[in-house]
Amino acid sequence: MIAAARIPKRYEHCELSNFKCDGPYEHLARARHAADRLVEEYPVDKTGLMLVSTTPGLGKTHLAVGIAKALIRRGFECVFYDYAELLKEIQDSYNPSVRTTELGLLRPVFETEVVVLDDLGSVRPTEWRWDTVRLMINTRYNEGRTTIITTNYADEPATKASGDTTMEYREDFATTEPAERRLKLGDRIGDKMRSRLHEMCRVVKMEGTDYRRTKRGIR
Repeated sequence: MIAAARIPKRYEHCELSNFKCDGPYEHLARARHAADRLVEEYPVDKTGLMLVSTTPGLGKTHLAVGIAKALIRRGFECVFYDYAELLKEIQDSYNPSVRTTELGLLRPVFETEVVVLDDLGSVRPTEWRWDTVRLMINTRYNEGRTTIITTNYADEPATKASGDTTMEYREDFATTEPAERRLKLGDRIGDKMRSRLHEMCRVVKMEGTDYRRTKRGIR
């Protein structure tokens, strides 16, 4: 089940047990506690978790993967998706030469008991992408399925009107440019879907210094 969970190789080592939340990382203890609580109370309480930080490198993905692996070991099916990669796979499915379909790609997103959606909002919002996110989130909400979210955008309402082009966006599926971090989660997925996630998930804000930069001696 772990092999089928699509966990990227770079995160294969991630466990709740090796997430640092003591000493200089004590500020991350609240997020670790929320992750432990989800695992302990599942499936009596199927409320998901949204891990939010505008600072990368605090271990959001580590915690999300750790939760998934802990639940898998208890016999619950989980699957990991990188938000940008999933949208690209869906878009590529419209190519006649690709032997897959949009429904075939989305079925696991709709039906898997627990889904990790990593780096939500990491690509430029378009009407098609908003529609796709709306479909995924609403389907899981209506079916009462658990979703674990990570995002690098502040959990706040949209700050700019739809169609405002004062901010230069990337057109590809790469990670967003640092300048775009001024935008809020509402800008990236829409305020309605942000509100829906609040119904589906406990929101945990993570703050601190990028652990990966600190580990390399970068201040």
